[in-house]
Amino acid sequence: MEVQPANAPQGETIDKAGDRASQKSLGHSSHDLEKQTTPPPQELQRKLQSRHLQFVAIGGTVGTGVFIASGQSIATAGPVGALLAYAFVGTLVYAIMLSLAEMATYLPIAGAFTRYAARFVDPSLGFAMGWIYWFSWSITYALELTAAGLIIQWWNSDLSIGIFITIFWVPLTAVNFLPVDLFGEFEFYFASIKVVALVGFWIFSICINAGVGDQGYLGFHYWKTPGAFAPYLVEDNAALAKFVGFWAVLIQAGFAYQGTELVAIGAGESANPRKTMPNAIRKTFWSIFTLFIATIFFIGILVPYDNKDIGTGGTNAGSSPLVIAAQLAGVKVLPDIINAILLTVVLSAASSNVYSGSRILVGLAEEGCAPRFLERISARGVPYIAVAATSAVGLLAYMNLSANGGEVFNWLLNIVSVAGFIAWSCICICHLAFMRALKAQNISRDTLPFVSWGGSYLACYGLVFCAIITLTQGFTAFMPWATKDFFIAYISLILFAVLYTGHKIITKSKIVKPVEADLVSGKFEDVASESWEESPRSWWKKTWNTIV
Repeated sequence: MEVQPANAPQGETIDKAGDRASQKSLGHSSHDLEKQTTPPPQELQRKLQSRHLQFVAIGGTVGTGVFIASGQSIATAGPVGALLAYAFVGTLVYAIMLSLAEMATYLPIAGAFTRYAARFVDPSLGFAMGWIYWFSWSITYALELTAAGLIIQWWNSDLSIGIFITIFWVPLTAVNFLPVDLFGEFEFYFASIKVVALVGFWIFSICINAGVGDQGYLGFHYWKTPGAFAPYLVEDNAALAKFVGFWAVLIQAGFAYQGTELVAIGAGESANPRKTMPNAIRKTFWSIFTLFIATIFFIGILVPYDNKDIGTGGTNAGSSPLVIAAQLAGVKVLPDIINAILLTVVLSAASSNVYSGSRILVGLAEEGCAPRFLERISARGVPYIAVAATSAVGLLAYMNLSANGGEVFNWLLNIVSVAGFIAWSCICICHLAFMRALKAQNISRDTLPFVSWGGSYLACYGLVFCAIITLTQGFTAFMPWATKDFFIAYISLILFAVLYTGHKIITKSKIVKPVEADLVSGKFEDVASESWEESPRSWWKKTWNTIV
C-alpha cells in the first residue's frame, strides 16, 4: 500500500487519488501503472509462458491417438503408407499453424481463432465454429474419463468404469480452477511424462531393431515382408487398394494431429504474446510432428502390418503397438508400465480439454455468441463458470454404463471426429480474410509481430486439402452404401450447417467487409503494459514483498 507523506501538498494528494480512481475505472489495480506487474482482477491473467502453451497443446494432442490408434493406421496402410500419410497431414498442420501464428500474435485474445471468424469473415461462421469446437473438446473430456476407467480395468476387469470416472473427474476439474500459472505448471510436468515415454520407446526400438530382442536383427525386414503398403477395401486393383489405405490413414492422422492448434487458445493468457506466441506455436508444431513421425517409423520397423493384434482398436495396453513390439521382442514387463503411462497420457489430455473448452466459451461470450455470464472471472483470473460448464459435459461419460447410452455416446463422439477439420478449414479462411482486411485498411504485413512466409498460398493449400479430407472422410459409407454410416460420418457437417444457418436466420448477420473488420480490439500494443515476463528472482522478490 502506498503511503502519502505527511508534508505532501493537498493538491498533490487529490491528484494522485484522482489518478487512482481513473485507473480503477479502467480496470487497473491500485498500484501505479509503472509498477504494475500483474493484470487487474476480473480479467484473464497473462501468466502463461511459452513452455506452458506448448505443453497444454501437447497434452491435448499427444494421447491415445499415437499410443494406441497408430497401430491401426499401420494395419490400414502399412508402415510406409502410414508414415507418408502422417507426414502429409503434418504439412497441412504446418500451414495452419503459420496462419494461426500471424493472427494470434497480432490479436492475442481469449478464444483466439474461434473469434477471428466472427471478426474477419462472418459472425455466423464464428458462432457455428466456436460452438461445435467447444462441444468437441468437452465431449472429448468425457471420452478421456471413459478411457481412464478402461485402462484401470486392465488390472481388474471386475471394477466398474463409473468408479474411476468419478475419481478422476473431481481432481481434473479442480485443477482447472487453479490460477492459470499453476495450471500451466501442472500441465507442463504431467504432459512431459508422455514425451519422455515416447523418447524412451525410440531408444528401445533402436536396440530391438539392432538385434537385442528374440527376433534378432530386423532392419527393414517388415517393409519387404509383408510389405511397405497395405491394401484396404478394394480387392481387384492392388494399386488402388494401397491408395485407399493411404487416404483412410490421412483421416486417422488428421484426428491424431487435432489439438495442435490449442496453443493459440491460451493467447489471451500468454505473457508477452508478441514474443511468446510465435515461439510457442513453432515449438508446438515441430514437437508434435517429430513425436508422431518418429513413433510411426519405429512401430513400422518393429511390427508387421498383418499382426493380428495391431489393428484391434482397443483402449488399454493390450492394443498398444508399443506393447506389441515389446512382446514380439520377448520383453515381458513392459505392458504394465505402458498401461500406467497410458493413464497419465489420458489424464493429461483430459485436463487440457477442460482448459481449452472453457477459454473457447469465454471467447464466444465476449463476441456475443454465448451468454454473458460465461465471461465472469474470479479475482485469481479463472473463468469459473466456463470451467464448470465445460467440466459438467464430462459427466456424459456415465452414459457408457448402459448399452443404449453407449450407442448415443458413440454418436456424440463422431461430432468430435470432424470438428477439428472444420476448425482447420476455418482458420485458413480467417487468415485469408485477415490479410484482405489488412490490405483494405492500409496496414502493411511487414509491421506485424510475425509474418507467415507462405502468406495466402500456404493458407489456400491448407484450406483446399482440409476441405477435401472433411468431405471425403466418410467414403467407406459408400463402399457399399450404408445410410447409418453416412450420417455417423457426416453428422458434424450437418450440425455445423444447422448452427450457421440458424444463427444467420435469427440474427440476419452479414459478411464482414474487409474495410470494416475489427483489427484493433485486443491488438498486442493494447496489452503491452499488462504483459509480463520476469525472472524467478524478481518473482520471488515481488512475492516476498507482497507477503511482508
